Amino acid sequence: MILPADDFILLSLINTKLRDEYSSLEDLCEEEGVSQEEICTRLKGLGYAYTPEYAAFKRI
Repeated sequence: MILPADDFILLSLINTKLRDEYSSLEDLCEEEGVSQEEICTRLKGLGYAYTPEYAAFKRI
């Protein structure tokens, strides 16, 4: 998967994939071949962090 350049679109894409296709961020990153660190860093810049108990990025 190619990550979108816009961080808000990235947030929407990742949360949708987590809701519909994957049970964790680790599974998503492994299967899609994307960097968990890059995703977390970019979304942290928007004020979001991964919350394992919800398997989603939530506002911090």
